[in-house]
Amino acid sequence: MYWLVLVLSGVLEAVWATALGRSDGFTRLTPTVVFAVGLAGSMAGLAYAMRGLPIGTAYAVWVGIGATLTAGWAMWSGDEPVTVVRVLLLAGIVGCVVGLKLTH
Repeated sequence: MYWLVLVLSGVLEAVWATALGRSDGFTRLTPTVVFAVGLAGSMAGLAYAMRGLPIGTAYAVWVGIGATLTAGWAMWSGDEPVTVVRVLLLAGIVGCVVGLKLTH
């Protein structure tokens, strides 16, 4: 259960990070609300997951999922360029996250 919650909170990290970028410094209401709700849910999920997982593993997995999804979304939506190097580096992050799960 801890791993499932951790993965979901990592997804919410990507949600709040993307919303933060679209909030224009908290001047746009909808992205600001999405940011606040996503941040609260993401932090709550991370805190819960840390009850049963080591802090270093939980945090690394949470950040890895959030960073990969945020960068992937930016490339998919056209906000950032898609290059082979970027895709390979993001795949490396995913591989490291999987490795942390497998060695836990």
